[in-house]
Amino acid sequence: MKIISGLTLFFYTVVFLMLGGLFIAISLGLIPMSVMTESLGYLYASTNARLTIGITGILLVFISILVAQLVMGKIQREKTIAFENPDGQVTISLNAVEDFIRRAMKQLPEVKELRPNVRASKKGVLIINRVTLFSDVHIPDVTEKIQNIVKGRVQEMLGIDEPINIKVHVVKIVHREDHGDHKAKEEKAAPFHGIEYGRD
Repeated sequence: MKIISGLTLFFYTVVFLMLGGLFIAISLGLIPMSVMTESLGYLYASTNARLTIGITGILLVFISILVAQLVMGKIQREKTIAFENPDGQVTISLNAVEDFIRRAMKQLPEVKELRPNVRASKKGVLIINRVTLFSDVHIPDVTEKIQNIVKGRVQEMLGIDEPINIKVHVVKIVHREDHGDHKAKEEKAAPFHGIEYGRD
């Protein structure tokens, strides 16, 4: 499969380089109009030339379909995690794994927000976590805790033997705000006395 992918990539590169060079030469006027006219006349007049162009077109269409299938198949494989059960294959959506991680990390008071991105390949599972932490935490300890919890939960949930690589990217550090105290301060600053009756 790798050999076919490499040959296809090489072929596409050569074809696009030739087409790009041809278009540049035409735009700069490096190819005389008479040469273009003679070449087109020869292609239309010669049966062998038309046959060669037809076969080349069929090959290009076939290779394009093959490349599209390879790319779509790779994308589809990367969107799911698959493993074999005694009764057949089981696939799990990476979105489901991301939602599971997001819910599991809500228990950490040090983390304000966590957005996981799960990628699956033949080398294993890569989980990149973009986190927002509170400013009163010790970042090395918290990130290590995040890695341990995510790795343990995912291994326990999926039950796979492939390596799981956990990366943590701290995108923001915010101050911890107690919304209850904040509301209490607002009420204290602007007390409500109510309506007084009986005054003229």
